[in-house]
Amino acid sequence: MKVFISADIEGVTGVTSWCETRYGGQGYEAACRQMTLEVAAACRAAMKLGYEVVVKDGHEDALNIDLTQLPKGVQLIRGWMTTPASMMGGLDESFAAAVYIGYHSPEGSDASPLAHTMEHDLFNWIKINGELASEFLLNALWATAHGVASVFLSGDDGMCRLAQKSHPEIFTVATKKGIGNAVWNIHPEESIEKIEKGVEKALEAGIGLMPIEKEYNMIINFKEHQNARRASWYPGAKQTDSNTVEYTAETPWKLSVARMFMTEI
Repeated sequence: MKVFISADIEGVTGVTSWCETRYGGQGYEAACRQMTLEVAAACRAAMKLGYEVVVKDGHEDALNIDLTQLPKGVQLIRGWMTTPASMMGGLDESFAAAVYIGYHSPEGSDASPLAHTMEHDLFNWIKINGELASEFLLNALWATAHGVASVFLSGDDGMCRLAQKSHPEIFTVATKKGIGNAVWNIHPEESIEKIEKGVEKALEAGIGLMPIEKEYNMIINFKEHQNARRASWYPGAKQTDSNTVEYTAETPWKLSVARMFMTEI
């Protein structure tokens, strides 16, 4: 039995400003430490139930988590595999469940001052089948494509609510609530405790796999019209206005491949 943990930093409790998410920025080291501790809590819960655990560091250049602070036996994937898997790199059909730590609200929403989807400077928003797409939604579709259920998510309150909308059975822990350019945080130790308990409950619940849709319509609204023009050259994509490109895929896997090539700049 194996559990895959995908980790980001913007949804970690206490993280408020972009400077805390980037090397050399004020508060970056503290953010990495809390990211590591929240991931470690999820690892302990899974290992307590007898699961093997693989963690994917999914922030920036994927070199943020301190492996020495994770439980012995955990495997950590650092860096990028250069595949459509992105933050889910390493996940395959051998995993029983996927867990998401430190996730954040998507670009185009107002629930976090750090709201973004992949590259903050590239998109105004992305929609999948009419719904605003978060990194969680994109990554959960990749998990679904490999027959892996998404069972738990921690992050800001807005992201938790969106996750429950698309995945009604998922367990969540809200580490903070975004208000304008501020965040209202729970205590770091409380976040760690809630994540450990939440992951354990989620894995015990036996959450089923989300059904595959007949098709996945992706609409990307770019900040710059040049990037929309470039994306429109992907086979099957069409540019619908100066900054918007649309593409429809038959499977989550094809959707992920298209997204990777359409958003390369």
